[in-house]
Parts: sequence; C-alpha cells; structure tokens
Amino acid sequence: MKTKDKPAENVDRSEKPNLLIYAHYYHPDVASTGQILKELAEGMTTKFSITVICVVPSYGGKVDSQYKSQKYYFENINGIKVIRVRVPEFSKTNKISRIRNILTYFFRALIATTKAGKQDYVFSISQPPILGGLLGVCGKWMKKAKYIYNIQDFNPEQIMAVGYSKNKVLLHFMLWLDKFSCKRASSVIVVGRDMMETLSNRFKGQCPNHTVINNWINEKIIHPLPEDDQHVASFKKKYGLLGKYVIMYSGNLGLYYDLENIMKVIIKFKGRTDIIFAFVGAGSIKNRLVAYKEKNNLNNVVFIPYQAKADLIYSLNAGDIHWCVSAAGIKGVSVPSKLYGIMAVGKPVLAVLEEGSEARFIIEETQCGLVTQPGNYQEIEKMIQKVINDRDKYKLVGKLGRQYLIQHLTKDHSIQKYINEVMSC
Repeated sequence: MKTKDKPAENVDRSEKPNLLIYAHYYHPDVASTGQILKELAEGMTTKFSITVICVVPSYGGKVDSQYKSQKYYFENINGIKVIRVRVPEFSKTNKISRIRNILTYFFRALIATTKAGKQDYVFSISQPPILGGLLGVCGKWMKKAKYIYNIQDFNPEQIMAVGYSKNKVLLHFMLWLDKFSCKRASSVIVVGRDMMETLSNRFKGQCPNHTVINNWINEKIIHPLPEDDQHVASFKKKYGLLGKYVIMYSGNLGLYYDLENIMKVIIKFKGRTDIIFAFVGAGSIKNRLVAYKEKNNLNNVVFIPYQAKADLIYSLNAGDIHWCVSAAGIKGVSVPSKLYGIMAVGKPVLAVLEEGSEARFIIEETQCGLVTQPGNYQEIEKMIQKVINDRDKYKLVGKLGRQYLIQHLTKDHSIQKYINEVMSC
C-alpha cells in the first residue's frame, strides 16, 4: 500500500520498542543487502515495531515513473513501515552520477528521519560506503536512540583493494569517518570471522562492542529442485542452456570479483560445445565482459539479466556448478553472499577466495567445492577441467553444502541472533 505525504508518526504503533532501519536498497530492489534486510525486518516484527528508510526502487539506475512525482513515499510492506526517498537516476559506469545519487539519498534520508516518529533503536548498514554508518550516527542523535551498525563491507578498505580510488587524503578521511561511526555504535555487527580481524586492526585491538552474525538465504524458498523441473527446463531453454554443463556466475558483475581475468581463463575452453559459462546479473563491468566475449567469439558464454526473486530458485538450480569469487584484498573486507544461495540449492562451488576468508572457511569446512587463491589462473583452469571430467562426483559434493547450511546458516538462526544483539544494547 503506497500513500503520499503521510507522516509515519500518524500510524498506530504497538507497545513493542521501535526500530528504525536505514536500508539504502530494499525490496523489490534485487540488491542482495536489500533482500537480506527485508527478511531481517520482517523476521524481527515479533519483537519490534519497524520503520525502514530506503531509496525508491532504482538498483539498476533507473527510477520507475510511479516514483518520480514526490520526494517521499510512505508504504506498508508486510507490516513494515517503509519511507522511500526519491533519488536521481544514475549509471553504474559514471562516478559523478553515482555520487550525486548517493548524496541525495543521504540528505533526504535525514529529512525522512524526522518523519519516522519516536525510535528506541537505530540500525544502519555500511551501504552506501561511509555514509551508511554516518546516517546511523545522525539517526542515533536525532532520535536519542541506541545505535547498531551492521558492516556488510568495510570501506575504504574495499575501495583500496580494487584501486577504485588512490586519493590518499580522501581515503584517510573516509577511514576516519567510518571509525567515528563504529565508536558511536552500541554494537558493531560484522558478517564474517575474517572481518573481526579487520575491525581489530582498525582500532589496534581496542575494538568497540562487536559480534559476528552470518548472512543467509531463505532455505525454505531457495532449495534443490529435480533435474526435470519444468521451470528450470524453461529457464534453460530460454537462455540456450539445455543439454549443456552449466558453469554459472550469479550476482553483481562488479569490480570486486576479478571477472575480467577469469574470462581469460574461460577463453581456453572456447571449443567446448558441451559446456556453457552463464553470467546472471548486471554491474559496472558487464559491458567490458560482453565486449570481450564478442571480440573473441566466445559462443559458449552467455549473459542473462538479473532474475526476479521469485525466479531465483530456477536460475540457481539451472547451474551445474557455481562460481564464488573475490579479488585479492577482499579478505576481511566483504563476504560474498552468493555462497549461501549456491549452498541452498545443493550445487558445488568453484571458488576463488583468499585463505582465511569467511567464505573459504565455510567451503573448506564443508568440502562442498574446489577452491584456490585469487590470481592463480592456472589452478582455476585445472579446477574447471576437474569438474568437467568428473561431473557425477561434484554433483554429490554440492549436497554437502546444503546439509551444512541447514545445520548452521538458516535464516531463522541468524535473525534470532540479530534480535538478541539489538535487545542487549
């Protein structure tokens, strides 16, 4: 239900404590954090009355016409009060347009905070970089509330790892700001064991109160399907995957995954008509990947658009094995959430991850795939050859991931940890 110019404080509230979440992206946007925060918010409604402040649906850069007439929109989605702020459209390949988009969200989210009524807790994530944490601090002060900072990605460490900026003055200032946000949080929540080390390094061991809570995927919605499932077959037929061994990458085609160099490994399998490399998603380097495919006539590489959440189960099940990759330097900075989706459908993992990273810990603990270091392109080639030559073996390996996820990484398990952490502040 969408209304215009109706302040959230006019909506009846229960006696439950109020929790304000700065989500940046939120359902129906396909950003992984937006989906996680939707499930988190809805899972916490048993204990809190929740308001979410986010942008209008615009993850791909475009804003739907229904969200162009007002600066603020007030909605109710499954019992969650959602205040959406309009932002300018942007291109993921244009830094200036992205900065303008993010700054607009920041300042309009501050104004939206005044429309959110009384709040007992404020919860923000580390997106957009730096400003996500700063929003939480401002919300804490404005609402005189407890503040919980959920770091999904450390910045500027992530920016530095991929060389997105080399301005030392700017990077130093960004680090100071994010440390400022951490220090003012009642609790800092990170999403991987390796990220605790990064937090410790930031503060020379004198860390703010913190804990680790893994991300998740809804294992009841995303699960293995029979090989003859008609929806999976329809997906395969639509994108030319029928009768092929499908090596799939599903997610953001961005800077943090070294995909351009992995394409240089894929080209070595150019002549294999029995296999196909499928890239499902979009992002800042997609055009470069497509150009490389076309220049080198890679007929066994296909690019597929982002899938609606309702169809994600079919696209994930269409892959025989899935990539889970990060560029060098991402250890302790970010955890690829795509791993949970791969495990949920019981598929094996073709992983390129640094030693000591959270995702690699999980894969090695479960033995649900093959893994090597970023930059080890010869070993990546050998891993691809291994799974092609022994497909039945790796089909069984994938089931180990599903078993582990059910035991340790369910949605309900993680959400209960969030509830406990917030209520303990």
